[in-house]
Formats: sequence, C-alpha cells, structure tokens
Amino acid sequence: MASPIAAFQSAARAYAELVHRIPGDRWDEPGLGEWDLRALVGHASRSLVTVSTYLQTSAEREDVATPQDYYVRIRDIAASEGAEAVLERGRKAGRDLGDDPAAAVDQLLSRVLDDLAGVGDPLIEVIGGLGIRLHAYLPTRTFELAVHGLDIARATGLSFDLPEDALAEAATLAARIGVAISAGETVLLALTGRAALPPNFSVV
Repeated sequence: MASPIAAFQSAARAYAELVHRIPGDRWDEPGLGEWDLRALVGHASRSLVTVSTYLQTSAEREDVATPQDYYVRIRDIAASEGAEAVLERGRKAGRDLGDDPAAAVDQLLSRVLDDLAGVGDPLIEVIGGLGIRLHAYLPTRTFELAVHGLDIARATGLSFDLPEDALAEAATLAARIGVAISAGETVLLALTGRAALPPNFSVV
C-alpha cells in the first residue's frame, strides 16, 4: 500500500482535476443534502486547507493513534457542535472559493503539496485540540476527498477516476471505521454478499 502522503497526494490531484471539469453554470445546483454544489466543493476542499493549517501546529500528546480512532472521536465533537455548524462551515468554505473555484482549489493544492514536502510525521493538533500523527491524520483526508469526490461526480454526472492507491486507502479505512464503531460484522457481511446494509447505514 502507498504511504499516507502518497495516497493523499493522489487523491488531492484527482479531486482538483475533477473540480476543473465542473461546468461554470452548475455551482448553484444541488450538491449533497442541504449543500449546493459550491458548498459541497468547499467542504471537500477543507481537506486541503486543514492539512496545511494543522501542519503549523504542534501537539503536546498523542490523543488519537489511528485514522479510525479519529472518526470515533470526531463523532462526539460533531454531535456537540450540531449539524448546522458543519453545514455552515461548508457554505463558508464554498464562498471562500470565490469567482473561480477551480483556480482557488489549484492554489490550495499547490500549497498543501509544498507543505508536505519533506515534512516527516510530526505530532499535530487537529479539531477539538486532539493530538495525532500526520500519517494517522492524512488517511482521513484521503477518505474525505475520495468520498466527496464521488459525491460531486454523482451530483454533476461527471466521471471521477480516483487513483488506485487513494481508493484502496479510503475503502480500507471505511472498513476499519466500521469495526471501530462496532459495525464490523455488518460491513463484512455486506461486502461478501451475505446481507444487505441497514437503511441509511453509514460508518461516518
């Protein structure tokens, strides 16, 4: 399997390429749930922003050891914030992309790739003040770029050719999150064709 940095780079480049293919007249159309397409792209683009931002931090202790544990912890944080706060962050991120979202995403991509060059595996501080190693955090961003890239593709009818290393990282993490939230048996049975997933089932 590719390194966490390599998989993230693959996902980030594929995501930026997808954004470039979104027609200019589609940005106000439905994206995902209550988000229009601009807000969905803004939300997904935060996976580039947060990596650059968190690389400027330094945590005193390691609170989260694995990507799946991050998602377990983030559930509690999201619940305390409320759904509206998450929705509004996405809307604001969409507005921040400005008049040329593709160019804005290119700038975010260039910045994060530069920030990752030769960075190693520092202990960073992420949302909620949690300390986590970069190599444990990056798979969560690869996951977000992969899933929301697919959301954008479905909303627009565009293809999204996610590189194999990024897709493998995201799919593997989805299964591991399932185990971490005590739904591993449900996921395994569904993946092996032995049972259907419950209605509205999600690991995140």
